[in-house]
Amino acid sequence: MKKILLLSDTHSYIDAQIIKFVKQCDEVWHAGDIGNLDVTDTIKKIKPLRAVYGNIDDKDARSEFPLDNKFTLEGVDVWITHIGGYPNKYNQRIREEIKINSPKIFIAGHSHILKIQYDKKLELLHLNPGAAGNYGFHKIRTMLRFKIDNGEIKDMEIIELAIRN
Repeated sequence: MKKILLLSDTHSYIDAQIIKFVKQCDEVWHAGDIGNLDVTDTIKKIKPLRAVYGNIDDKDARSEFPLDNKFTLEGVDVWITHIGGYPNKYNQRIREEIKINSPKIFIAGHSHILKIQYDKKLELLHLNPGAAGNYGFHKIRTMLRFKIDNGEIKDMEIIELAIRN
C-alpha cells in the first residue's frame, strides 16, 4: 500500500502546510506548473516525487521533468500530464492515445479547479487536485490524498489548505 499526496500549480509556492502533508505520505505527485524548482527540491528531500512540467515551467523544470509521466504503482496504471482536459473533453494532444492506452488514473492540473470524476467510457478515474499555490483565480488552495493498494484506489481525501493570499 502507498499513501499518495497529489498537488499541482504551486507556481513557486510551498509552505509549512504543504510540507506537513508531504511528511505524511509515501510519495508526492506534482501535476505541473511547479514554478521555481525550490518547490520540488524541498519535496524530494522529504519524500519520493513524481512530477511533470507545466506551461509556466522554464527550461530547468522541462529538463528535469517530462511532459507526461506514465507508470504503474501497486498494480495501478497512472498517467500524469499538466494540460489533459476532462472526460469527454480531453486535450487534443492526448485524445487518441488515452482511448487506446487508458490508465486507471488520469491526472491533469492546469485549470486550478479541483475535480474528481470517473470516466465511464474509458473506465478511468480522472483527478485534478486544484492549485496548491497562491497564484491564480482559485480562492482556496487544494490538494488530494489517497491510497493505492493492490490495484485499488481508496480513501480519497480533499485537502483544503487555506484561503489564497
